[in-house]
Amino acid sequence: MKMAGSAIPRRSFLKTAAISSCLSPGFWLGAKLESEPAKSRSSSERVGVGCIGLRYQGSVLAGKAAAYGDIVAVCDVDRHVRDQAKASFGSTPYSCEDYRQLINRKDVDVVTIGTPDHWHTKMVVDACRAGKDVYCEKPITLTIDEGKLLRDVVKETGRVVQVGSWQRSDQRFRLAVEMVRAGRLGKLKHVDVVLGKNKTSESLQVTTPPKHLNWNLWQGQTPDVPFIEERSHYTFRWWYEYSGGQMTDWGAHHLDIAQWAINSFPVRVNGVGSMPSVKNGFNVAVDFKVDYEFENGVTMAVRDTGDNGILFTGDRGRIFVNRGKITGAPVEQLKENPLPREDWEIYRGDNVERPLRAGKLDAIINHMGNFFDCVESRQIPISDIESQHRSVSTCHLGNISMRLGRELSWDPTLEQFVDDTEANQWLQRQQREGFEVR
Repeated sequence: MKMAGSAIPRRSFLKTAAISSCLSPGFWLGAKLESEPAKSRSSSERVGVGCIGLRYQGSVLAGKAAAYGDIVAVCDVDRHVRDQAKASFGSTPYSCEDYRQLINRKDVDVVTIGTPDHWHTKMVVDACRAGKDVYCEKPITLTIDEGKLLRDVVKETGRVVQVGSWQRSDQRFRLAVEMVRAGRLGKLKHVDVVLGKNKTSESLQVTTPPKHLNWNLWQGQTPDVPFIEERSHYTFRWWYEYSGGQMTDWGAHHLDIAQWAINSFPVRVNGVGSMPSVKNGFNVAVDFKVDYEFENGVTMAVRDTGDNGILFTGDRGRIFVNRGKITGAPVEQLKENPLPREDWEIYRGDNVERPLRAGKLDAIINHMGNFFDCVESRQIPISDIESQHRSVSTCHLGNISMRLGRELSWDPTLEQFVDDTEANQWLQRQQREGFEVR
């Protein structure tokens, strides 16, 4: 495997593959994607990277990917963002407004996606079917049924897809999961997760879209509505049409880590929250709390107040972990009874020569490195589609329960609510004609 910061040659990328579904969150099969070589390329050629969505996190992804390949194409529906990105790369990449032009280019081998959440599934599906490997920001879906489709498409196409749940590549979170799964807390009983408050707003002003923004294309599958500046760019997170608030923003990180450690799926969810009714204002739930019960008996409480992070409680100890620290008696005991990295078992596809890192920007280096390692080796990345579909499904379950205002029973095998027609209608969303995800 390549070391961090090395460039992977553009080689024979792999077409068709079949891979077994993961049996539990993060379960590593150690399998490679079965494949046939595509077009033969010179070993001196570098991987061609196309970047879709280049504001905020999208620009971070492009910068990290540039360590492993050449940025040959950039795409954004905002011309100002697109032009700025184009100017950032000395290679003078191809530039476009419509992502379909980018994924159909022969010089693009790998795609990064840093768009608003509602676009993720369709772009990943289309990129995989175009023969590209994909690194996509979290959350990977807006509905549970989208995750089922993604799982099928990735299996059918044999593409490598890494989801940007980079806390899996952060040494603190990874160590916490390894310790829980290794029994360092005894039997895991309960998990507390704090995500932070959703934003609120007054009624926001309807205006004309700026000329440099293709508002119709930005909306994509979502309903065509008048332009409000706060609907776009970073603040899209506070609208259910485009995202899921903190449940899918921070939840795609923290609930992913929690479920990775729990090693089971939820069977019961009870969410409570206040639903704003401000016209033309943010509409995600405020003052929310969600309680879960998992198949293996572990319970989890998700709250919007408290110390942002994850608290694991077992019958022999507790561990708290967030982006700044990992604490608890079992952590202190590592001095006398260490858990060497070579003994970590939850994901056995690590490049152990790559240094451990913590903190967002540093951990993304390892996360991107893991992706490109897997592009080369055809192994399953650490934030693969199956595990990320399952963990963000847990986030979606919480939002659905809150919006319906009642407790729900979930069948994780069938991936549907038990004897609940109303709740099962929330497994999908209406898609605007011309932008459907198929």
